[in-house]
Amino acid sequence: MKKHLFLIGLMICSMATMAQSEGTDKPESWYFKLGGSYFIQTAATEFPIVNGQAPNTDVYAANGTTLISRETNHGSFGEGFRSGLTAGYRISTRLGVEMGINYYSSADKLMVETTNRLVPGTTNVFVTGDAVGKIRAWDLSPSLVLFLGESKGFEPYTKVGVIVPIHGDLTIETNREYYAVTPTATTVVAKTYAEDVVKPNPTLGFMAAIGSSYKLGKKIALFAEIEYRNFTVHGDTKETTVFTENGVDKLHTASTFRPDPSYSAIHTNYVDKLTTKSNTRVTNPTGFDNTKATDDISSYVGISGVGLTFGLRYSL
Repeated sequence: MKKHLFLIGLMICSMATMAQSEGTDKPESWYFKLGGSYFIQTAATEFPIVNGQAPNTDVYAANGTTLISRETNHGSFGEGFRSGLTAGYRISTRLGVEMGINYYSSADKLMVETTNRLVPGTTNVFVTGDAVGKIRAWDLSPSLVLFLGESKGFEPYTKVGVIVPIHGDLTIETNREYYAVTPTATTVVAKTYAEDVVKPNPTLGFMAAIGSSYKLGKKIALFAEIEYRNFTVHGDTKETTVFTENGVDKLHTASTFRPDPSYSAIHTNYVDKLTTKSNTRVTNPTGFDNTKATDDISSYVGISGVGLTFGLRYSL
């Protein structure tokens, strides 16, 4: 973060110096940009634990207890689509400011996968399933813009700024299939589906872009940008909002493969440290209260990526 702030400060000083050194031969003006982007992920990291399961892809042998392969699931939620509206103000020929509001929807990311694991407490019931995460978020992106000069309708520019998420969540969908195996047949016992919604703590991110506009008319122009963004978010709370077994709502009802429907099983508060006073069975088994949210260690996910944006710009 210090490095990012230093770079932003350096760019601000450079822009201010350039703005002071030139005349204001271009009138102050407002402009608006409407665009869409696609980002690819960068800086892939290991995904966090999902409902007690490590972020692995595990495959078990026929007995359901012998692990025959394991792969750690890495990634970033920085891959996905974004659409946004930006208001810009051109202070001088070279210097401007922008404020964007954007909606982002990440690609689905496999976080946990299990194949043919024996269900504890049984002798012939196995489970296969996965957990897939997706982030949806709104953010604000204030930035400083340095215009590099116009030639034949093209005007390249660079910009740096910050990303301020204002609303969003990580939704984790978990599908599991339980089946009984006998010498003569394999029978599906149950199919379960769960949705967990993780709300984030406030955070800030860094962005930098290089782009160019191309005039189509006096007020209308096309623009294209290549943008890099880098930030991580960590969880504040988690809530199970949906749980079904064989298509039947079991969120608040005990079921065969989810016997605990208590408030603590549905709600989680993320903390930096677990102590003997935390509401968790890990460090406070005798004082655990299942009518309150369970305390758990806060997890982090990355939303870093490089994206290409296309859109239209309208100048007043």
